[in-house]
Amino acid sequence: MSSYLSRRRVLATGTALGLGALGATATPATAATPAGSTATAGAEETRTLDELHQAALAEGDKLVVYAGGDFQAQQEATRQAFRSRFPGIDLTLIVDYSKFHDVRVDNQFATDTLVPDLVQLQTLHNFPRWDKEGRLLHYKPAGFSKVYDGFKEQNGSCVAVQANAFSFIYNIGAAGADAPKTPLDLIDPKWKGRIASRYPHDDDATLYLFTKYVEQYGWKWVTAYAAQDNEYLRGGLPVDAVLAGQKTIAVGVGGSPLQSAASPTRLVVPDGHPVIAWGQRAAIFKQAKNPTAAKLYLNWQLSTARQQTTVNGWSVRTDVTPPVGMKPLWEYPDVYLDFPRFMADRAEIERLKQTFALYFGEVKGEATPGWLGLHPGA
Repeated sequence: MSSYLSRRRVLATGTALGLGALGATATPATAATPAGSTATAGAEETRTLDELHQAALAEGDKLVVYAGGDFQAQQEATRQAFRSRFPGIDLTLIVDYSKFHDVRVDNQFATDTLVPDLVQLQTLHNFPRWDKEGRLLHYKPAGFSKVYDGFKEQNGSCVAVQANAFSFIYNIGAAGADAPKTPLDLIDPKWKGRIASRYPHDDDATLYLFTKYVEQYGWKWVTAYAAQDNEYLRGGLPVDAVLAGQKTIAVGVGGSPLQSAASPTRLVVPDGHPVIAWGQRAAIFKQAKNPTAAKLYLNWQLSTARQQTTVNGWSVRTDVTPPVGMKPLWEYPDVYLDFPRFMADRAEIERLKQTFALYFGEVKGEATPGWLGLHPGA
């Protein structure tokens, strides 16, 4: 559902792009493979992008992708880059919260009206289930073996195309030398009224982050945080509030820990304090109307060229070196990568959501991607 960019950031940069009980702790930076994985099967794609392009054109001229995210403009650069690189393929890329896309796809299966050829979603628990149901095409794009093991299923049923990390960001100019360095700083009275926050009970990645905060700091931290007069917003709106200068800090969001002259914000990745990360996984459906175009898209997204130009600097590939000053996500000692396991325990997630609602109130506001109905892209 979530994404690490705001609307303004996307338009400005033209980006490409279960835990059980709270008392149970997970080892940071440890890959967790969801249930349903099988032994390695099948070889990687050997055709070039140009060869796949020609094969896709021979098959048809369309491709429909459902992508998890916060607003349609978030994927505009991806749409334009794909269409420019592969003329003749009409890419329809629909952005919505992953928690709506997944049940939308389930309903389409139930009514025999499947629209997307491929999905790339944050709701990682769906991929093992869909695979067990026989819905997913087992396919290994070129470079599959170079993708971090915790970001893929070895049988090729799904593979991450984007690496995300969630923590909090601050406006560099507004925070100045007194910028918050850890989540504990967020409950300092000096930040009262200056924080925009995602609802943890509206987004599973934010829920995972707040769950790690509770595990490390206890519910006292949540009580203090709730007393900070925060503004709770949906989707990428907390980042927008910081970029617009309305707030100084946004919590439950992503970004880059590197500072540049062009970057108005910085993502905090503190030693000894929780940051969560995951690979946004993609899969092709066996019922896809345009399977070759879907394969083309997956190979393109995983190509070294694409993975070297991610806005946040992180790649899903182990052979792509991050910018100077950064490490691969799996090398940070306090970055938790067991999101697939967390997502698998839906009963615990529901309990946590309702508990956080007691602290922060019910979710308010319209869904930021709009209300798309049952069959967007049809």
